[in-house]
Amino acid sequence: MRAIVYALIAAAFIGPAFAVQPDEILSDPALEARAREISKGLRCLVCRNEAIDESNADLARDLRLLVRERLVAGDSDEETVAFIVDRYGEYVLLKPRTGGANWILWGAGPAMLLLGLGLGISFLRKRQASPDGGSKLNAEEEARLQEILKQ
Repeated sequence: MRAIVYALIAAAFIGPAFAVQPDEILSDPALEARAREISKGLRCLVCRNEAIDESNADLARDLRLLVRERLVAGDSDEETVAFIVDRYGEYVLLKPRTGGANWILWGAGPAMLLLGLGLGISFLRKRQASPDGGSKLNAEEEARLQEILKQ
């Protein structure tokens, strides 16, 4: 039983290493290293939060081949990434850029946190400022409560 568990754990860690097929690997080690580095930053559009270098999906394979094609054609790393982003959109980047309209996305989390803190502090101050805290019962309510408790 232990052997099966160990084999499954090993497969989980070794599996992504075999995502890049031998027929995809470039003969030039420098270009292959560049392709691997670029692939680490590109998202598999099928697997979502997995780099194309780790994914076994057909689309990830196509993207890996496209990266290698662009590098062999003489594109720089930036030009290769720009070509893929132009073709598939910024969603293909595992780490989105921080410019342009993305500032809204990057700033939304901290803005919501500050808004929540402000609303919470405002609520606590208003509650603290009321003279009775809104928890005192008038005579009629007190009598009704006593009647209910006697039952």
